[in-house]
Amino acid sequence: MDDSRINDATDRDPLNDLPAGERVRTEVETDYWLDVRSERLARNRRRNLIIVAAVAIVALLTLLVIVWRWRNSAATEPETAVVVSVKVAKAERKTISAAVSAVGTIFPRDKAEVAAKVSAQIKQMAILKNKPVRAGEVIAVLESRDLVAQRNEAVAALREAQANERSVVTGSIPQANAQDEKALRDARAKVANTRATYARRQTLFERGGISKKDLEASQLEVTTAENELRLQEQTVTLRTKSLNPNDRALAQARTAQAQQHLATVDAQLSYATIRAPISGVVTDQFQYQGEFAAAGAKLVTISDISQVIVKAPFSDTVTANLNVGDSATVLPTDQAAEQMTGQVSLVSRASDPTNRTVEVWVTLGNGKGALRANGAAQITIAAQTKTDAIVVPAAAVTLESTNADEGTVMVVDTSNVAHETKVTVGIRTQEFVEIAAGLQPGETVVIEGNYALPDGTKVEISEDKKEEDSGAASEEKKKEP
Repeated sequence: MDDSRINDATDRDPLNDLPAGERVRTEVETDYWLDVRSERLARNRRRNLIIVAAVAIVALLTLLVIVWRWRNSAATEPETAVVVSVKVAKAERKTISAAVSAVGTIFPRDKAEVAAKVSAQIKQMAILKNKPVRAGEVIAVLESRDLVAQRNEAVAALREAQANERSVVTGSIPQANAQDEKALRDARAKVANTRATYARRQTLFERGGISKKDLEASQLEVTTAENELRLQEQTVTLRTKSLNPNDRALAQARTAQAQQHLATVDAQLSYATIRAPISGVVTDQFQYQGEFAAAGAKLVTISDISQVIVKAPFSDTVTANLNVGDSATVLPTDQAAEQMTGQVSLVSRASDPTNRTVEVWVTLGNGKGALRANGAAQITIAAQTKTDAIVVPAAAVTLESTNADEGTVMVVDTSNVAHETKVTVGIRTQEFVEIAAGLQPGETVVIEGNYALPDGTKVEISEDKKEEDSGAASEEKKKEP
């Protein structure tokens, strides 16, 4: 079948030329027309593919021509060097410390829980919370009328015991004791009188005023008076020795018991007046005037916040480098206050098994009262210190990851060309980084403009950075002793 027949056959439908009653197709005619239509669709697809391929080839050739012309024009243009403005710093040898921080709780250095020692009603007590008190100052007065009555009773019992002891020691008949004492005094007076008379008569006898008989009579009176005195002294001694030793010991024991009872009542009476044991500030008040205070019940809490201790948990991996006496900075977190300096006073020898922390105490003065008891504060301690370490600003180092020990720095040579250098870092702070390997002291490193800076790039050092370096160098010289 030629192409003209196919085209004519596809352009018209023979069924339309037949009358309405004769439009009947046989099975052969239907197959014929289906074949004609399939062949036409295949021819259209081939034509479309040829058109698309031709268009693609033309576009590719056009692109190749454009690229070729751009390369030729770029090759003919002279190359210009790119200069990047950066800020630099010198690698220096200096001391660097790794700081560790933790949030702790503020405790007063001295704290006293004042409680009642006897059960009684509070007779006098002001509102003392937040008020300063001094050691020995009266805080409260308890009702003590019953204790005063007990003391009077104890005093009377002591006097009775003392009187009983005197009667036992000195004798059972007070009148006889008094007579013996009088007779002893009379005998001593008689001896003194006769001796004086004998001395005068002896002088008269030597002058011839009296006879020897009168002198001898006076001497006899002296001897008689001395014998009477000896007799009276022995009488008093025998009366004292004749008492029962058990009675004397019993009387002395009763007197001591009465004295001890009086001392106990005096102690209880003194407990009725409650005084401050230390100087400080009343941080808590548990009872007030008119309430009943039981023995052992807390009344107030006194805290001496002139010196405080900040207790904070640090990781057990860093406390091995902490020592008592290390300097620490303290910054309260619950209020606006200046940073303060203290010293490590204790590093616990026990570790918390739950969170693997060790408690560290930092003691510091708080004369201005900037730190509150039971408040929170951040402690920062230099856990590790190295002297004569190679140090660069932290901005100069680009780490491979946040916790990595290796990174890169851009080192500027004498021709102002930046070279990427691998380094190993050590101690890191917010401002500086220790370079453990890969860098020498005195080398110049880029601290600003080093991000994505290609290796071998020509750089220009910013003038303001030069001024900053000279100013920093002068400040360092001023700080040096």
